[in-house]
This record gives sequence, structure tokens and C-alpha cells, in this order.
Amino acid sequence: MNNRLLAIIAALTATSIFGLNHTITKSLMPVFVTPPGLLFARVLGACTLFWVISIFSKKEKIQKKDWAKFLFCSVFGMSVNMISAIKGLELSTPINSSIISTISPIIMIKENVIKIRLIGVAIGFIGAISIILINTRTNINPEDIRSGNLLLLLNSISYAIYLVAVRSLTKKYSVITIMKWLFLLGLILNTPFSIHQFLEIPWQIYDKITFLKIGFVITGATFSVYLLNVYALKTLKASTVGMFIYLQPIIGILYAIATGSDNLKLTDIIAVCLVFTGIYLVSLKKEAN
Repeated sequence: MNNRLLAIIAALTATSIFGLNHTITKSLMPVFVTPPGLLFARVLGACTLFWVISIFSKKEKIQKKDWAKFLFCSVFGMSVNMISAIKGLELSTPINSSIISTISPIIMIKENVIKIRLIGVAIGFIGAISIILINTRTNINPEDIRSGNLLLLLNSISYAIYLVAVRSLTKKYSVITIMKWLFLLGLILNTPFSIHQFLEIPWQIYDKITFLKIGFVITGATFSVYLLNVYALKTLKASTVGMFIYLQPIIGILYAIATGSDNLKLTDIIAVCLVFTGIYLVSLKKEAN
């Protein structure tokens, strides 16, 4: 099996896992854990796993000039991205979260901008904005859901910046080396405003299902997703890896509806159509002169 096919499988697996995560994470908050508490659990758990694995991996020394890039990637990939995603999902819904996540690939397009791509970006942006400004659920405070949607948009932008920035590191270091340092830096960055809520988590009252959900968020949606995406980035462009995010709304919506965690509305369907139309136009090859 060639490297490109393996990278595609890795990216597909990562986005499938995260498609399920929208609903699973939503079910944990705020009854079982607060967003900062869950953030710290994710970063601490993934950091521990990567450092344990690194014991059996090749040791690599980070060049001094690359530490700034490691810090930059950690800020956007393990701090801003995660807290805005978790807090946004608490205030919004799984379906909104999965739809808004599709904005990331549009931000990562680096090719020459042509008219059709500008139209595509505009249409995709309208789709996302319609979710943020129009789409509300009757059982959720409209102000809360709009705030949540804006945080989810910040999450998508932050994750896109992270994917573009981290790709240059994949050309110099192994996946494990990159991940262990990024998550260690992320743990340091997030500790001041999340460790207190983490220490207050009532582990003793959790049942088996709750522990399984938290385990999925840590090992699946954090450890595995970040590992698989960085592995994919060693072979594929950031914009190509980002394209797989487009599957998240399909997976996320189906799972949310199947579990009764959310319901599909006409505004969801319209927004999905607008976002995917924009995605199609943005992804078109450059016109012939």
C-alpha cells in the first residue's frame, strides 16, 4: 500500500471519528464536566499517551529556530482551537458544530484566486453565517446558540491555521516527536485556566457509559485524530487533508439524529447546500487561459 493511500485512509478515519465526537462531547457538558475541565482532560490524556509512546520511538532534537513554530502550532491547535470548540459546542448543537467545521478547508486554499473561487468562498461563507445568525433551536437560548456558533467559527479558523502551520514541521520531524511537544506546550498553556475545573470533576459518580465517552474524547477525538491528521500531512497538502472535513456534517448529522441528540431543520439543509456548493467551486481547478 503506497504512502498516499495510507495518508488518505488516515485523514478519512480522523474525520469520521471527529464526526461522531460532536454529539458525544455535547452529551458530557455541562452535566458531567465543564468545558475547561474537559479541555484539560483531553490535553493531559493525549500528552501522556504521546510521551509514553515516545519512549519506544526515535529520539529527535528540536532545532532552536523551530521552537517558535511549535509554540505557534500549539496555541492554535491545542489551546484556542480546543477551548472554542468545546465551549461553542456546549452553547450550540452537534449539527451546527459539524456544519460550521467545514469552513476550515476554504481558509486553507492557497492557489491563485480566480473569480469562480471568490464566488465559492462567498457562498460557503453565507452558508456558515446563516447557521450563526439564523439557525436556532426552540429549547436553547438564541443568544447562547449564536455565541456558541461564533466560537465554533473561531475553532474552524484556528484549526485551519494549525493545519497549515504544522505541515512544515512534518517535513523535519516524526509524527510522535511533533505531537508530544505540541501537547506538552498545550498542557502548559491551558493549565492556568482549566486545571481547577478538572480537579473538581466528580469522577466517583460517573457510570461506565460516561467513562467510555470521556475515553473516546481523549483517545479517539484527541489522540487518534491529531496523530492521524499529522501523519496524513506528511504526504498530503494541508488543503487536501482539510477536504476530508467535508464529511463531518454527514457523519455528525446522521449520528446526532440517530441518537436523538439533535434534529434536522430546513435551515440546516439550506446551509449544508450553500457550504457544499461553495466548497465545490473553491476546489475547482484553475481555469485555462
